[in-house]
Amino acid sequence: MRIITGKAKGLKLKTPPGMSTRPTGDRVKESLFNILNGMINFSEVERVADIFAGTGALGLESLSRGAKAAVFIDRATADLIRENSERAKFFDACEILKSDFEPALKNLSGREVQFDLIFSDPPYKTGLAKKSLNLVSELNLLKVGGIMVAEYGAEEVVDGVPPNFKSVRKISYGHTTAAEIFCRE
Repeated sequence: MRIITGKAKGLKLKTPPGMSTRPTGDRVKESLFNILNGMINFSEVERVADIFAGTGALGLESLSRGAKAAVFIDRATADLIRENSERAKFFDACEILKSDFEPALKNLSGREVQFDLIFSDPPYKTGLAKKSLNLVSELNLLKVGGIMVAEYGAEEVVDGVPPNFKSVRKISYGHTTAAEIFCRE
């Protein structure tokens, strides 16, 4: 796990021991960010949310590419995200919420926070990709024109997209991982 490009290019991220998390691999992350680079200018991104953040790799990659601030949500790995953000020298641009995603998103909604870019990379085969997509829509956390990326198991189906979200691209990475990019209309 490393930061691919930008201010912290090449920094190796610490990962949690064991198999309790499934970090987005460098190849998948690089492919995903190549697609996103064609859709957004990271230097114009005010806020990123990294839900089920794990190592913080997706949010930290966004900061490295020029995003101004990121919120990381993960109950199990908040201390690791803090350490990785300090090592990348982005700690001042980070808010790390040691919480399950639902109360954290409701807290952010109560503060009337909106994001330009949201990543949701939950454990596979749990239905949490769809649940997080619907909750982000319900709580109005994504700006109009903003992008949400949901990762899930390749065999999963994320149907019933919220009416104000449009699926703009679906990517398969082998037999295990899929990602879908949504835009808020």
